Amino acid sequence: MRKVEYLILGAGVSGLAFANHVGHSDYLILEREREPGGYCRTTKRGEYVWDYAGHFFHFSHPQLKKNFEAVTTSDETVYRVKNTKIYYKGYYVDYPFQKNIHQLTKDELIECIYDLFEKSEKNRYDSFLDMLYGKFGKSITEKFLRPYNEKLYACDLNLLDVNAMGRFFPEADLESIIRNMKVADNASYNSEFLYPKRGAEVFVNKLLEKLEMEKIHLRERVQSVNTDKHIVITDKDRYQYDYLISSLPFHEFIKMSDIVEQVDCSVFSYNQVLVLNLGFDQKAVDSDIHWIYVPSKEINFYRAGFYNNIIGSKKLSMYIEIGYDKDYVITDAEITRQLDLTIDNLRRMKIIRKHRLTEHQAIIMNPAYVHITQKSMETVGKLKEMLAENHVYTVGRYGDWKYCSIEDCMVDSLNIAKQIKG
Repeated sequence: MRKVEYLILGAGVSGLAFANHVGHSDYLILEREREPGGYCRTTKRGEYVWDYAGHFFHFSHPQLKKNFEAVTTSDETVYRVKNTKIYYKGYYVDYPFQKNIHQLTKDELIECIYDLFEKSEKNRYDSFLDMLYGKFGKSITEKFLRPYNEKLYACDLNLLDVNAMGRFFPEADLESIIRNMKVADNASYNSEFLYPKRGAEVFVNKLLEKLEMEKIHLRERVQSVNTDKHIVITDKDRYQYDYLISSLPFHEFIKMSDIVEQVDCSVFSYNQVLVLNLGFDQKAVDSDIHWIYVPSKEINFYRAGFYNNIIGSKKLSMYIEIGYDKDYVITDAEITRQLDLTIDNLRRMKIIRKHRLTEHQAIIMNPAYVHITQKSMETVGKLKEMLAENHVYTVGRYGDWKYCSIEDCMVDSLNIAKQIKG
């Protein structure tokens, strides 16, 4: 049995960031995939550079921003003021929808304004959907907020907690909606972003620079965790640790641990996302939009992004995101079906015309977006306290079971390292 001070499960951004924070201590990282990076990985097909999904960096933490800027030169990194649109009934509306209803037709604008004045706000909402109707009224909710989020989360929005999206949900009151009709203000947490032309993995490679590669065990799968005896068993070895840091999906970690019998794992729900990366033989029809949101359920995807518009490449390069229930089996036949639907819908939306698809890639993110519910938050909170007593810490979007950014994951890792050292 091998003994280690810090045993880190998962070589995604959270795990790699933690290893960086503990410096040259006695650490070991276990990763089940054949390469590090988690979902923050980049692939290259021909002349196209794609990520596992759209990863764009917007830092508020000064040290993390400084670290990012040190990764590449200004020639290798692009800075963009976000330009995002909503594809609505055949034309584009600025995002967020609720602050740009003045861009709708006259009849629909009147409907939205009327429902804004007639909405019934509450001191306490029962669910995410209840909150949407209460804060934005029937028309705004049913024209965009409900259908889009149902496509994204692939679930009944009544199941989600009111604060399921936290600070990432674009709030807007009646005053700001009216003011936006005269002076546009669509600011959000990610109004500006940075992106490396060589893909998001550039940042992962920077995190790897200060680590010892022999301390990262790839293609090694965790089978069981004994939090009482501080032992982890994998398909290749046994480890005893002083501190265990897990960025594995929380429900998976619990199921392989010795406390699983104390937990109702049915409270952990999530969706899957099929990402289609597409490369075409011609330039884009539009050269300004970074990504678009698609609420219509007649179109198979909920979001589409344009790598070429972000990095300034000549040929149309896109990512497409399609949401699925967690139990749906995404087969090769289903991927082919969705690819054909996507091409048809891109033509319908006039994003492509005579374009020919020259390269493509399919990636299944499972899990993708976790479903934040009152029960899941209560369960995670209690279990994290219990685990911490045995020197076990969970971190990251999936390890902490929350909606967060890449920066949040790294800040969490920094804080846990400080907590342990303190």
